[in-house]
Parts: sequence; structure tokens; C-alpha cells
Amino acid sequence: MNISWYGQSCFRIEAKEGSILIDPFAKEIGLRPARIKDDVITVSHQHRDHNAIDDANPEAFIIQNPGEYEKQGIAIRGIASFHDAKEGTERGPNTIYVYKAEEMTIAHLGDLGHVLTDAQVEAIGDIDILMIPVGGMYTIDAKTAVEVIGQIEPKVIIPMHYKVPGLGIPVDGVEKFVKELGLDAEKVDKYKISKKLLPAEEMKLVVFNI
Repeated sequence: MNISWYGQSCFRIEAKEGSILIDPFAKEIGLRPARIKDDVITVSHQHRDHNAIDDANPEAFIIQNPGEYEKQGIAIRGIASFHDAKEGTERGPNTIYVYKAEEMTIAHLGDLGHVLTDAQVEAIGDIDILMIPVGGMYTIDAKTAVEVIGQIEPKVIIPMHYKVPGLGIPVDGVEKFVKELGLDAEKVDKYKISKKLLPAEEMKLVVFNI
């Protein structure tokens, strides 16, 4: 499996079952958008830095709400959550997605704005790779992200939704999160992973270059 990050919360997962594009953004945020060519597209919430699907292939399977889905052997579960810590009254709903492909389980928390409930932790289940927002302002911040990681206990942590060159959105950089978490980061341009390469004991932190 190959995982690429384009900035904000946008990832591409290239698995043997197919390609998944997560939270594609519009060019107005200052970054170069991913070219949409994927079998499956998921959208965590309806903000333009997460839902720019105008150029999607008409045959693409687009998921924008909680529920149970399956496409080409990729199982996807959407779990309801909120974009803020006040049950969505400030920024609305957010969908957490859990993907199963190549015998691995990946969770993308979207623009999560709160610590998870027990029911959400149970619905998310055992996670191999966790994509988690860490930049604060519009999502959980570094300290809360570490708390959420403790709730989920993934094998691999990939931070997202933080300040990078060119991004016109006021969020913190990843450094604050790395310090708060206390793990050395493996820095990658693209992350190649298989089930047999997942860490067996200690959690691993992967930070993308961009």
C-alpha cells in the first residue's frame, strides 16, 4: 500500500483493491490540489478545503455521510462526530472514516474537534494507521490529539491539518504536536506500508514532507 499526502487532510491511499482519495481541497487554500482519478472518494464535511469533488470521475464512488460502504473489496465505515467541542453548534458535523484494505485498517478523523466518546472509540475499533488533525484553531490541537491517540492506540500515527508552506489557513505547525507526543518522526515523501511491516509493539510516528 502507498499513502500520499497533499496537505490539509487530503490523502491518497493506493491499495491492491483500488485507489481512495480523502478530503480533496480547492486550490483557493494556497496548495496544489490532487488530481482526482480515484475509485473511491470520501468527504469528512462540507467545507471547501475538504470537499472539492467537482472534477471527480462520474463513475467514482463518493461517500459524504456516516454509514457502511463497500467498493471493490474496500470496506469503509463512516462514524458521526463533530467539527467542534460543542456538538457541532460552532462548525457542524464531521465524519470519521475507517477503511479496510490489504488486511490493514486505517482511520481518518477528518476535522475532529473533540475528544472521542466511548461509543466512537468502540465504533472505530482496532486501528493500524491513524490520520489525525493536530493544528488546532479549527480542529483538535496538539495536546488533545495526543489524548485521542491514547484512546485509539494505533500502530502508526500520521498527523495532518497543520501549517505547511503556502497554506493560507491559520493553524499550528506540526512541531508542537511532535514535541507533545514525544516520539521521533520518520519523515517521508510517500509512505509504503504492508501488514507485515506494521510495528509490533511501540507506536510509530510518520510525518510527510511537502
